[in-house]
Amino acid sequence: MDDPVRRMEFSRRALLLGAGMATTGAVLAGRMAWLAVFEGERYQLKAQENRVQDRLIPPRRGWIVDRGGKPIALNRPDYRLELRPAEVENLDAALIAIRGVIDLDVGEELRIRDDCASQPSFMPVVVRQNLTWPEFTACNVRLATLPGVTPVQSFSRFYPEGERFAHLIGYVGAPTPEQYREDRNPLLIYPGFRIGKDGIERHEDKRLRGVAGSSRVEVTARGELVRELGTEADRPGDTLRLTINRDLQNYAARRLGDNSASVIVMDCITGDVLCMVSMPAYDPNIFSRRVPAKLWNALQTDDHTPLLNKSAMGLYPPGSTFKMVSTLAALEAGIDPGETVGCSGAYRLGNNVWHCHARRGHGGVNMHRALPLSCDIYFYTMGRRVGIDAIAAMARRLGLGQEYPLPLPGQASGIVPDKAWKQRRYKQAWREGETLNAAIGQGYIITNPLQLAVMTARLASGREVMPRLIADGKAPEFPSLGIPESHLAIVRQGMIDVVNAGFGTARAARSPIADLMFAGKTGTAQVRRISAAERKRGVIRNEALPWKQRDHALFVAFAPADAPRYACSVILEHGIAGGKYAAPIARDVLSFLFEPERALAVLPPIEAEAARARAAREASEAAASIATETRQMMPSWLKLDIQPPQFEIEDPDAPQPPREPE
Repeated sequence: MDDPVRRMEFSRRALLLGAGMATTGAVLAGRMAWLAVFEGERYQLKAQENRVQDRLIPPRRGWIVDRGGKPIALNRPDYRLELRPAEVENLDAALIAIRGVIDLDVGEELRIRDDCASQPSFMPVVVRQNLTWPEFTACNVRLATLPGVTPVQSFSRFYPEGERFAHLIGYVGAPTPEQYREDRNPLLIYPGFRIGKDGIERHEDKRLRGVAGSSRVEVTARGELVRELGTEADRPGDTLRLTINRDLQNYAARRLGDNSASVIVMDCITGDVLCMVSMPAYDPNIFSRRVPAKLWNALQTDDHTPLLNKSAMGLYPPGSTFKMVSTLAALEAGIDPGETVGCSGAYRLGNNVWHCHARRGHGGVNMHRALPLSCDIYFYTMGRRVGIDAIAAMARRLGLGQEYPLPLPGQASGIVPDKAWKQRRYKQAWREGETLNAAIGQGYIITNPLQLAVMTARLASGREVMPRLIADGKAPEFPSLGIPESHLAIVRQGMIDVVNAGFGTARAARSPIADLMFAGKTGTAQVRRISAAERKRGVIRNEALPWKQRDHALFVAFAPADAPRYACSVILEHGIAGGKYAAPIARDVLSFLFEPERALAVLPPIEAEAARARAAREASEAAASIATETRQMMPSWLKLDIQPPQFEIEDPDAPQPPREPE
């Protein structure tokens, strides 16, 4: 190193190296200073997030109760096992450990793996819901040290009355991905969280949902819980009080037996809906979880349409229950109630003949006898004189053809036709024959059971009653319909005579309670076309027809007759005759409001018969299933396809054939 040249080269190298090291040190020091001074808070928060986790606490859903506070939808403890993918080191090993405690089939394991792959890793995946208490305690003991697997005590929705409230209350279910993308609420991807999917649960979901809470916990680097730092409690959803009478709803559902039907009861003064039953139905407790494919297919193919809320969504010809509308339209047009029409059993218009349900006729009939006798010829005559526009205007005043402000998705408004409606719909002029059919509630006129109940409540009270289902605040006072009281008195007396006079069509609806009278009107609505050939050889009786081709049976009523308080509508799909089959149901349902013990006494034989019919149907379905399987195994040359007969719906302008007595 004595060589000056080499010494100089070494000094330069040392200088450059030292400068580089100094620069690097300065950069590192500057970076450290930047991180410590300017971004220290950011990284401190990140470190805190790694150490402290905020976990959502889903809110308890608000209860739904009836007018007296009896629960209709509530929450019950739900023990389940959850798995957090972000904290699980080895999913296969975790599933093996879980299978050592509770049984997991192949389908459940595949679902768990799919959920782990599809949803954010920090969100827990439900391994199993509705654990029994022994299973839950076993999970707490034997899986306590398994990272990311946690037994959880939560709450699930429960409907104590099951299918009797299914169409009214609806059910809850898991949110869809579309709903999460729209709302971006982390609750919507939280396992086990449910939102309203149908009925009142859906319409009032935000009110019932509540506000989530949170829990701050300290965890290790492996995700193991160290301690709980604090909890912000969830805020349960509001309790929703309905106008429904739970006991009356249960009774009406039981009274319907095995029928495909609807029953609605309203308060004529307040508009409170006390009962809204649609049967058959489904069990909403099953719909709150994953619905088995076999059950879903059975519900969809059932000809009694258990998935349809018949009370608000079912549409039916009102039949003779519409005759009160035609009566009021005739009175408003100035027709004398004492004017007599001769009923021979047939009415001729042009080359066509319209028939009365009484084949031999009723003789001389005035307005006071027309409703109790349900004389079609009288209403053909007066309907033609009044005209369809006047009839339609009166129908709308009484609430037909409307949707009501109720928490029921999918209400059907029906059809109240007039000349302008037909011109808009079919680009055709209205024909007189269509007026005849409309005057007796056939043809184009379509209503739902709720509208018929509202119509009856308005007839009974003379006010523009609107139905309500949620008991919020004081009941409104409704304005007058503007119909003269003398006109309404004629209609009410006619409905009283339908039930209580010896010549009325609904003697089966007479009150069994002393000093209490019911008033009502029968209806039988035709659903099939009857050919001229069938008329010539004799119309087939309803009992001899397939169920789907039988007439609908209807009945509307109010009680007490002298001081109306309750209005009721009953529709039996393909129930044959209103006076024979629908009227007794209305009688018993109304009786329950006054003397429950007497009404309950009629149930045992009805329920026994319904059980026998249900068992016979199940046996028939099982036999049909076996036959189908056998047929599938048969060689093709042995199979013989026989097509069932086809029926057409009656032309609205065609004459009405003779019908079953009401």
